[in-house]
Amino acid sequence: MSDIGRDEITPEFLYINRRQFMKGAVLTAGAFLLAACGAPLGSTPQPKAAASPAAPPVSAKLPAELAHADPFVSAKTDELGAVVNPYDQVTNYNNFYEFSLNKEDVGDRAQGFQPLPWTVEVSGMVGKPRSFSMEDIYATFPHEERVYRLRCVEGWSFVVPWVGFPLASLLKMVEPTSQAKFVKFVTVYRPEQMPMQHASILPWPYTEGLRLDEAMHPLTILATGMYGKPLPNQDGAPIRLVVPWKYGFKSAKSIAKIELTDTMPATAWSTAASDEYGFYANVNPQVDHPRWSQATERRIGELGRRSTLMFNGYGSQVASLYEGMDLKANF
Repeated sequence: MSDIGRDEITPEFLYINRRQFMKGAVLTAGAFLLAACGAPLGSTPQPKAAASPAAPPVSAKLPAELAHADPFVSAKTDELGAVVNPYDQVTNYNNFYEFSLNKEDVGDRAQGFQPLPWTVEVSGMVGKPRSFSMEDIYATFPHEERVYRLRCVEGWSFVVPWVGFPLASLLKMVEPTSQAKFVKFVTVYRPEQMPMQHASILPWPYTEGLRLDEAMHPLTILATGMYGKPLPNQDGAPIRLVVPWKYGFKSAKSIAKIELTDTMPATAWSTAASDEYGFYANVNPQVDHPRWSQATERRIGELGRRSTLMFNGYGSQVASLYEGMDLKANF
């Protein structure tokens, strides 16, 4: 297995098997030609210009935990003593393929995205389906800071101070039925603001899923902010999932719909490359990616590599969810 290199091996879609990739490349090329009508040949499609909504008074929409004008974090380390990464590192190095395949320019490409107004629709096998505006979310759910490690499947990691609330709090309000076994997350589809959605690199809109017991676990949160500020566009504004014991691609960004179902949902990466990206995607140093080891990781900002922890270090809280399961078969 290779020791991950080349800036943590990205973009991931290049690893899809040759036949799938060649088919996708043809579709992608056609999509870009259509999307670039009126633009110079070879240029990247740009989002439509639109005025940003006027920012309301902080007290009208944001909880106190998101009221800081500058990046702010009360806890400087996680529970293992790992130091929180600086704000500029976390917001300038991430995967958000709807905007770009390059981690370091996602922030620039995402500036035209408009996160407000926003509604999250919750439906499916629930007793009380409803939609939540961001105003509803801020007013209904007490927010708190959660310092979590984030481990990317590509072999790099961060320590991030999220601001959010347990997903379980929202799910309890809609009253899952006894038939509900899984939770499906669907991100927003706005190709006019997310230029890479014109390309066939992944099935859009991006979808992810959890088992209901995983979704109800107290570590699973919906984050609306980080570093005491609302989420930046490039980090999943205005609301995203954070599941700290799973690889980062499970934590869907810019969530527009949540659906409870009795069937394991098809997810974006498992659909694109089922032999490389499984449904569970638990951080597991003993189960390698088909083309590289998962035994170590590079913490952004550090030299060298460190050992990867089982369940990203959260095993004492979550291992019981998988008791009796073959974690290699259910990767």
